[in-house]
Amino acid sequence: MFCFQCEQTAGCSGCTGAAGVCGKKSVTADLQDELTGALVGLAHACMNNPKTEQTDRIIIEGLFTTITNVNFNDETLREMIAHVREEKGRVVPGCAACMSPCGNTSDYDMKRMWEADEDIRSLKSLILFGIRGMAAYAYHAMVLGYTNEEVNDFFYRALFAVGEDFEMEDLLPLVLETGKVNLTCMEMLDRANTETFGTPVPTEVPLMVEKGPFIVITGHDLYDLKLLLEQTKDKGINIYTHGEMLPAHAYPELKKYPHLKGNFGTAWQNQQKEFASLPAPILFTTNCLMPPKASYVDRVFTTGAVVFPNTPFISSSTDGHKDFTPVIEKALELGGFSNDQHFTGINGGSNVMTGFARNAILSSAGEIVDAVKSGAIRHFFLVAGCDGARAGRNYYTEFVKQTPSDSIVLTLACGKYRFNDLELGNIGPFPRLMDMGQCNDAYSAIKVAVALADAFGCGVNDLPLSMVLSWYEQKAVCILLTLLHLGIKNIKLGPTLPAFLSKNVLNYLVEHFAIAPVTTPEADLKEILG
Repeated sequence: MFCFQCEQTAGCSGCTGAAGVCGKKSVTADLQDELTGALVGLAHACMNNPKTEQTDRIIIEGLFTTITNVNFNDETLREMIAHVREEKGRVVPGCAACMSPCGNTSDYDMKRMWEADEDIRSLKSLILFGIRGMAAYAYHAMVLGYTNEEVNDFFYRALFAVGEDFEMEDLLPLVLETGKVNLTCMEMLDRANTETFGTPVPTEVPLMVEKGPFIVITGHDLYDLKLLLEQTKDKGINIYTHGEMLPAHAYPELKKYPHLKGNFGTAWQNQQKEFASLPAPILFTTNCLMPPKASYVDRVFTTGAVVFPNTPFISSSTDGHKDFTPVIEKALELGGFSNDQHFTGINGGSNVMTGFARNAILSSAGEIVDAVKSGAIRHFFLVAGCDGARAGRNYYTEFVKQTPSDSIVLTLACGKYRFNDLELGNIGPFPRLMDMGQCNDAYSAIKVAVALADAFGCGVNDLPLSMVLSWYEQKAVCILLTLLHLGIKNIKLGPTLPAFLSKNVLNYLVEHFAIAPVTTPEADLKEILG
C-alpha cells in the first residue's frame, strides 16, 4: 500500500506495508485505489457520453468512501467498485465488447500517479484529495435534496485530469478551481442545512449525561440526527452529540426536541478511550471512525458511507428513510448510567457554546465595526480545522489561551475541542470565543470576513484577522484550497505540513500566498500582533 492523504501519515511521508496509521489494512488501501481508478474510468466515459443523476450519485458516494476513517470494509468496497463498473457499462455499452479497445475509458492504475514526478503527484493529490473532501459536502446536501450541476460536473473534470498526463501549467489552475467549486459546494450545503433545520442560534450545550438510556451520535449528518430524534421521541431515551455533531444543538428544528440533551466526549481521536465503558450505543454517520476496540465494538452502529466489518449497518430506503430500531433496542438493553454523570471538556469546562454562524455574527456587524474602530476589539483569530492524535496539537490550546483580552477567537470543526470549554470572557456583548459550527461552516467564516472587509472598505487580507488552521483529512484540503482561491494570505497551518506537498509546490504556495507552518504560540502571536 501507499497512502499519504492524512496528517498522521507515517513519518510525515506516507503509510506503506501491512497497514496505515489510521488502522486500514493494505488490502483496504489497495481497494480504495482500485475504486478511485474505476471512478477515473467512469469520468472518462462520461466526457463524451451523457451521465445521469445516478451517475452523479455514484461518483459522489465513491469519492466520499475513500476519505480517511470512513470505510474499512473490503466487501463493501468491492461492491462499490463493481457498481462503478456497471455504471460505466451503461454509459458506454459498446466498450466492453469492443474488439479493438482504445483504453480511453479503462480504469486508471493509481500507481501511475503515486510513482509520477513529485510535482505532478503533488498537484494531482491536491485535486484528488480536494474533491474527496468536497464530495462529503455534496453527499450531505444531496441527502437533503440539494444538488448543483457546476459541482457535479467538476467531479468528472477533476477525475479526468487525474488520469491524464497533464503538466504543471495544466494542473495548477485546476487546483485553484477545486477551491472555487468547493466554495459553491459549501454554499449549497449551508443553504440545505439552514432551509431544512433553520438558522443556527447561539446555544449553550451541557456536557453532563443524565441517568437512563441514551444514544451517542457522531459524525456530520444532521438528517440522520433528525431521523433518530423522531424515532426516539417519547421512548425515554436521551440523545447526545459527539464530535462534529455538536453544532446540531444550534439548529431550531433540532434543538426543539427536549431529549437532545447535550454533548458527550471530545474530538474523534479520543473515541477509543471515551467509548470504552460507555453503557450506550454509538451511531457513526460519517467519518471519523477509528477501528473499534473489543471493549465497545458490540455497541457500534454505522450508516451512510461509514462501514466497518462485522458491525451493524443501518441502510436507507429509496426515499431516504432509515430504521434505527436496532440502535434504540440496544440503548434500552444497556440502560445507560444509573446516576447523572458530570463530564468536562479537555480544560475542565462543564459547558460549551456553539451556533455563532454568520447570521448570528453579522446581525451585530455594526456593533463589531464600532468596537474595532474604538479599539475595544484589536484583532480576530480564526483558529479552526481538524483535531488529531499527533503530538504538538496542544499548540492550539496554548495559542487560544495566550490570545490578548482585546481579541476575538472564531472557531469551527473538531479542532475546537482543544479549547472550546475555556472561559475567555467577553468584549462588551461579544463572547471572546465563538464556535461557528462544523468544518463545512468555513463558509460562514468566509462570509463574515468578506462582510467585515466590505464594512471597512478594504480587502480581507487587510483586516485585523489571522487564520491559524489545523488539518487532518481531505475536507481540510478542499477548505484550504477555497481560501487560496479567494486569495487569502498569511495562513498558518499545522501541526505539520501535508506530506503530499512537494518542495516546488510548497514554494509556490509560500511565494504566492505566504502560507507558513505554525511554530510556537508565543512566536506566532508576536509575529501576528507585532
